[in-house]
Amino acid sequence: MKDTTLVIMAAGIGSRFGGGIKQLAPVGPGGEIIIDYSIYDAIQAGFNKVVFIIRKDLEGDFKEIIGNRIEKIVKVEYAFQELDDLPAGFTRPEGRTKPWGTGQAVLSVKGLVDGPFLVINADDYYGKKAFKEIHDYLVQEMDEDASIYDLCMAGFMLTNTLSENGGVTRGICSVNEQGHLTKVTETKNIVKTAEGAAVQAEDGSLTAVQAHCPVSMNMWGFTPEIFGILEKGFAEFLGALKDQTKGEYLIPTVVDQLIQTDVCNVTVLESRDKWFGVTYKEDKPLVVRSFRELIDAGVYKERLFD
Repeated sequence: MKDTTLVIMAAGIGSRFGGGIKQLAPVGPGGEIIIDYSIYDAIQAGFNKVVFIIRKDLEGDFKEIIGNRIEKIVKVEYAFQELDDLPAGFTRPEGRTKPWGTGQAVLSVKGLVDGPFLVINADDYYGKKAFKEIHDYLVQEMDEDASIYDLCMAGFMLTNTLSENGGVTRGICSVNEQGHLTKVTETKNIVKTAEGAAVQAEDGSLTAVQAHCPVSMNMWGFTPEIFGILEKGFAEFLGALKDQTKGEYLIPTVVDQLIQTDVCNVTVLESRDKWFGVTYKEDKPLVVRSFRELIDAGVYKERLFD
């Protein structure tokens, strides 16, 4: 069996959570955080290593709240996403405080991962099915010798991924009859409406989107081949960057470029599970209640790792 790694992106500054570190907010009855449940599901699916992507200034809190516990259960390593970690010839722009995005985050694990790996967000609950399906694809179906880069992603139904408390960012996907991704568009401020879903502009106007369309939740199955692609692309991104303080290098944008230039083939593994996460602090009571319901239904133990 191939070694497979779960890579968890936890370096985000939690801006929409009102200043707290949203990835570390307890949501389970034993003080578990969302990451605990993702790791539990991943280990059950067959993943045998975890890499946390964090900021150096979060290291102490992160290890105290989760890292030290998880190290007793599975092999753990840390990667650090830093604003100054840039390709040769580039320096951090004055006034830049926002992380460089998910593309730079994944690039930070280069050297720590040497086989197939799954990337997820730290503050999203994905459900068991997606972990199992991606793990099985990585070890049984992914063709590392294919003429074009073979990768996969979990596709969730948009209506199952919306927050009751504000807009969310999702990668809206187009999928062909073969189940392959043909386009992914990173779309910000998607809100729940009476009719389903819409993109809300800064002036408050709404543009309806198909509520049952597949979306990416940053749950991607990669091989180490992606690191060379990301390195080259990050330098190109920085060289063309207009908004020096806010522009982000994002995985969905990178993948879409690869698709459009016939560099990769992305198999979409559909999940009907309902997402939940702490995008806003007002989301937390629903997340706590949702985990309580899963525990009562026997999906998880009262104390997850006991």
